[in-house]
Amino acid sequence: MACDELYCTFFGQTMQISSASLRMSSPFSDFAMRLSTLRRSGRKSPLRIGCMHGYSNRTNGRITSQMGIENNTHGEHHSYLYNQHLVQERMSMENSGDGQQQQQQDLAERAYLVQVNGYDSLATPKDLNLPRPLSISDFAPAPMHGSTLRVAYQGVPGAYSEAAACKAYPECEPVPCEQFEAAFQAVELWLADRAVLPVENSLGGSIHRNYDLLLRHRLHIVGEVQLPVHHCLLAMPGVSKADLRRVISHPQALAQCEHTLTRLGLSVAREAVDDTAGAAQFIAENNLRDTAAIASNRAAEIYGMNILANGIQDDAGNVTRFVMLAREPIIPRVDRPFKTSIVFAKEEATGSLFKVLSAFAFRDINLTKIESRPQRKKPLRIVDDNNSGKSQYFEYLFYIDFEASMADKRAQNALAELQEFTSFLRVLGSYPMDVTPLVGSPPL
Repeated sequence: MACDELYCTFFGQTMQISSASLRMSSPFSDFAMRLSTLRRSGRKSPLRIGCMHGYSNRTNGRITSQMGIENNTHGEHHSYLYNQHLVQERMSMENSGDGQQQQQQDLAERAYLVQVNGYDSLATPKDLNLPRPLSISDFAPAPMHGSTLRVAYQGVPGAYSEAAACKAYPECEPVPCEQFEAAFQAVELWLADRAVLPVENSLGGSIHRNYDLLLRHRLHIVGEVQLPVHHCLLAMPGVSKADLRRVISHPQALAQCEHTLTRLGLSVAREAVDDTAGAAQFIAENNLRDTAAIASNRAAEIYGMNILANGIQDDAGNVTRFVMLAREPIIPRVDRPFKTSIVFAKEEATGSLFKVLSAFAFRDINLTKIESRPQRKKPLRIVDDNNSGKSQYFEYLFYIDFEASMADKRAQNALAELQEFTSFLRVLGSYPMDVTPLVGSPPL
């Protein structure tokens, strides 16, 4: 985009950005995003950035955002996404003989265009009754948050996700959700302040559903928490292992306890359900005396069940990694260990993935994870190899976690280089690493 110069106040620091550096900074276009511009004639005015949905050209007031491009020679156009409503704040400007002057308006009298389900209507801020957007002062690491936070998780009380939510945000109010996507939506619709969801397990691998949802929804990763998983075999009071005909639990839990169940002599049917604690709840509510659940100690306490066997996971080092999600990103820092998560699609060229990875290797940036997922919109690519006929290849999105903050110049330069070899690039979040020791953690 053509831009002669841009003056920014980015997280409290004013800086000048040239056209070249603006192009280098474009990975930020999906990270830290909301614009509040101030345009004055006759002097260079700062662009104050809380979170950038795009960039503003000082010469023509253009803002490029995830919701499109608005050309407006008479002023700025701000776009915000509240819940599923697109609220667009229009600030008009007057033309005069001396140039453009901003029309003074009372904030309470500004008109808002609200688009809901394809219909437009004008309303004042009082009519909208929208929750207050998060400000920079709200973007603090997890330990600084208090008991007012409502944290969404998937499952019912007693789930490991609930334990992770309480570990990430002590004294929070957990909000149970039936499905992973419901937890995303709870945050987007202001029904919850945060969501804590699993993304990978040391035994079962990645939870692919949540990686797909991270791409579909516009939430930001603001932290991570690692939770040791201690599975228990639960049954109704008075039931012994000899009475069991089936074991039910989440598919990951069943896979993590497969060998131990066989060693215990439980050659019974194993059925997958949506949640570990939900399995215990189902057995208790229906008084099933031929069925056991794999769940936590806390689930046994909540639903009044006996523990037939404790610590039945096949590996004592069973750990699940959860990410904390919010509507807004946190401020990247360099005074503590940070991790950054990105997703990209590589260009269709020989060696493009190698070139992407070398951008990190040449800057001594450690990659902690790389995950590929087929693109749903473009699952197959058809090519002609040496004129020998058409072959089909999967098209992939790549998810990468690396140990560096987006405030680190190395990370900024690496992502700038990535753009040369990728057709799509998005920063999912830059957040503090969970460095708490896992050895000796008590069972749930």
